[in-house]
Amino acid sequence: MKVLHVTYDMRIGGTEMVIKNIIEGNTDPDIKMSIFCIESPLGPWGHELQKTALIDITVANRKPGFDFELIQQLRNHIKTNTIDIVHCHQYTPWVYGALAAMGSSARVIFTEHGRFYPDTSSWKRKIINPLLMQLTQQVTAISRATKEALKAFENIPLNKIKLVYNGILPLSSPKSDVETLKETLGIPNDFLVFGTVSRMDPIKNHKLMVRAFAEFNQTFPNSILLLVGDGEEKETIVGLIEQYSLSSNVILTGYIKKPVNHIAALDVFLLPSFSEGTSMTLLEAMSLSKPSIVTDVGGNPEVVQHAETGIVIKNNNLKDLVSAMKTLATDRQSRELLGRNAKLRFDDMFSLDKMCKAYKALYQKR
Repeated sequence: MKVLHVTYDMRIGGTEMVIKNIIEGNTDPDIKMSIFCIESPLGPWGHELQKTALIDITVANRKPGFDFELIQQLRNHIKTNTIDIVHCHQYTPWVYGALAAMGSSARVIFTEHGRFYPDTSSWKRKIINPLLMQLTQQVTAISRATKEALKAFENIPLNKIKLVYNGILPLSSPKSDVETLKETLGIPNDFLVFGTVSRMDPIKNHKLMVRAFAEFNQTFPNSILLLVGDGEEKETIVGLIEQYSLSSNVILTGYIKKPVNHIAALDVFLLPSFSEGTSMTLLEAMSLSKPSIVTDVGGNPEVVQHAETGIVIKNNNLKDLVSAMKTLATDRQSRELLGRNAKLRFDDMFSLDKMCKAYKALYQKR
């Protein structure tokens, strides 16, 4: 069986990590996977897969507007390589993938990985989507919230959408490595560490984290905010840190390729995003037994059980975030219990094996 993953590119992000994990988690020698990127450049994870997994990757260069030539290019690729499954990731790749597979024997699967904030509807999509569904064997969503959004904004019936949660391999980090990292970053052992790993994008709401930490730090001065990542919001975040005089208590590392030790160094993982599907870094934190504070958006309240594996707060609510941080700061036993529960929930719900088995079943479904 030949499975072709159709996506924008293979740069660093949640969708790309899911594709990478599906490919690396495939243990069936009878299933051969490849990737077709509709946009260039390919991205670092694409280059990594080419080297380590010897995956065939084709990179196109989508033109502005609707690119009819791209459909033909993708159709030729499907037929020439006798593709059995065209697995499209995100909406635009689905449009091109479904149209390209039309008239071939390839079956189409569309996975929606998340929604933009604020979510919007389009009359054009609501007209064309039922037609695309005629060319599509299965639609999957990575959270119930994403599934509901597909119905509300894309006119796709709920009974046509299957829920498949993201899955990853659990992380591990030797205690000695974490101690070395803390020493390198200048974090005292008795300091409480809050933080996150994410691109510095407005949707991740780093500004709320800094503002909340500024208020929290007044009561708990022996604390650190560790922000791992880079992006367009960095300059704004640096400005806020200076405005609140937090330079001694906020650490910006920039992009870290493998931030496992940084996540392991946290006492509490923060994810106050405006919108989320199923955050891969949140799953990574849970696999390391970290309690979390997340906003009540997208898949967050499905992943984090309030008061059992973490704390779920209102979206963009400064008071709630400060309160949650103070609650966990004052109760070490509670932090540790939430962390243990988070690991148990991760093992039960979000393992790589569980996700890969779910997609394999869809590939084999006739």
